[in-house]
Amino acid sequence: MYKSLALFIFTSFICLAAPPQFGKVASDINSARASQDGTIPVIVQWKKKLAVNGGRKMAMIGERKIALSGVRSRRALHSAQGDLYRLTPSALSALESDPNVAFISPDRKISARLDNTAAAVNAAAAWGAGYTGSGVGVVVIDSGINPDSNLGVAKGAVYSYDFTQPGAAQAAADALEGTDGPLASASQFPASMTAADQFGHGQHVAGIIASNGAASQCNNCKRNFKGVAYGASILDFKVLDANGEGTDSNVILAIDSAIALKNIYNIRVINLSIGRPVFESYTLDPLCQAVEAAWKAGIVVVAAAGNDGRDNSFGEQGYGTINAPGNDPYVITVGAMKTEGTYTRTDDLIASYSSKGPSAVDHIAKPDILAPGNLVVSLLAQKSTLATQNPANVVALSYYKDFGSNPVQTLSTNYFLLSGTSMAAPVISSAAADLVQANPALTPDQIKAILMQTASKSFPDSSSVTDPNTGETFVAYYDLFTVGAGYLDLGAAMTAANSSLPTGTAMSPVAQMDAATGAVSLVFDQTSIWSDRSMWGTRSMWGTRSMWGTTISDANQVIWDTRSMWGTQTNSAAQSLWDTRSMWGTSSSTSDTRSMWGTSIMITGEN
Repeated sequence: MYKSLALFIFTSFICLAAPPQFGKVASDINSARASQDGTIPVIVQWKKKLAVNGGRKMAMIGERKIALSGVRSRRALHSAQGDLYRLTPSALSALESDPNVAFISPDRKISARLDNTAAAVNAAAAWGAGYTGSGVGVVVIDSGINPDSNLGVAKGAVYSYDFTQPGAAQAAADALEGTDGPLASASQFPASMTAADQFGHGQHVAGIIASNGAASQCNNCKRNFKGVAYGASILDFKVLDANGEGTDSNVILAIDSAIALKNIYNIRVINLSIGRPVFESYTLDPLCQAVEAAWKAGIVVVAAAGNDGRDNSFGEQGYGTINAPGNDPYVITVGAMKTEGTYTRTDDLIASYSSKGPSAVDHIAKPDILAPGNLVVSLLAQKSTLATQNPANVVALSYYKDFGSNPVQTLSTNYFLLSGTSMAAPVISSAAADLVQANPALTPDQIKAILMQTASKSFPDSSSVTDPNTGETFVAYYDLFTVGAGYLDLGAAMTAANSSLPTGTAMSPVAQMDAATGAVSLVFDQTSIWSDRSMWGTRSMWGTRSMWGTTISDANQVIWDTRSMWGTQTNSAAQSLWDTRSMWGTSSSTSDTRSMWGTSIMITGEN
């Protein structure tokens, strides 16, 4: 039988392991769809970090080398240190030989990652102390937000912009041309515009963050759907269409815009309840480079882990299914918990569909933290795609209003039900906004560390759920790659917000497996907060007992014992997860473009 995989906490300061080597062109470039004029949309990242004007000069040199006739259009993507081009196939081939080019990837498609939430995360402790995210700008990069009195302002957001409109996207890119970093005045950027939610996802996400619960405040209301940071200022950056689909380049442009508008709207948090499969190392992925730029600009980036925890395509039982940009070690990657329909958190369990780590290619230890994401009630975007296709998810008035002995069957015009890590991510974004209000001096790394350190680590060894449609049973184990640092406890986090704060980066560590022994080790960046072994030992991060299986010691905690994901037939599963011939290698199957975020998963209704 294959040896047990054990976690050895490194006590010395070591640098992150070198990422796998890739060529200059993404493996899925041939799958990129050509336009009617025969050109291919690609993102070109340049090697050197230069000022914007210097970067433009470098781009022009590259364009001249491949002949301008091969370049149909260009748009700068500052946070990714690159540009979006439409190139002819011959121009693309020539560009690959340019020594100034770092990496070329297609402009990939990106999609959405689709009542008792506030109680489960102890939000009342923050509210009681007066912290509601007031004055903190939270950018929701999603499918748009409709005007809604439940969001506190007539427009629904303090600022809106529709990046799905080509003209508007180009106007934003033009406004950022020649700039580097935050703008000094709002007049330097296009004015707020309508960015309505035709899909129904962005409205739901915004409500989880900042709904004031007005529609559920009445004499006979028995539930109140208030956002965890109901005082926050929401900025609506629309990048997804009516089908919940968008592109890398528009998301990157939205991130560029958030950085530019940071000081004007006090933007401190970006919520990304969107994602796509991992195709290469995060060090090459332009989407990951963009979120890192935002992080380093002082903005907390929160990303959904993904809804693929039930995926067993490679015999890995849902492990290794974290999606981009949640695979980046800087960002806070969020998995989903089930509240089990109660206000108390003691019976809450992991959602079996929540994606598990480590990340593909780089093996980053993810997710970082968990939050409620299953059967979440939030704001309804009427006549949206999700509402039209899933009418049963429109909440009945009787769910939150008491009609006595004569319950009415009328449906709400305000509330909708969705499940997924998309619903968990905005809970963490809300927590970050509350922390910023409590201590504006907090850095993104300190916020990530506080949330992870104070997270609840009380879990059962395992739990299971049976799909009512297929009869298939899914068993979840509460190990490092399933629950991360634990379950959000906002009350505990608020207490820590003004205490002695850690310094350094909060980059998530890399998981490495010794092929000879089967032992899995965590490797930390030498500048990270986690380099202090006590942060991961029995006195802090992971609590006083091993969450990973049989308790051994803080230096040798079992991640997987014979009861866990490998069971007794460990060899093939281990090879699937770690072998270079499987999903981690250069011949990876992660280029599979199958839908990982379909509505059948997002509204799975697991309970």
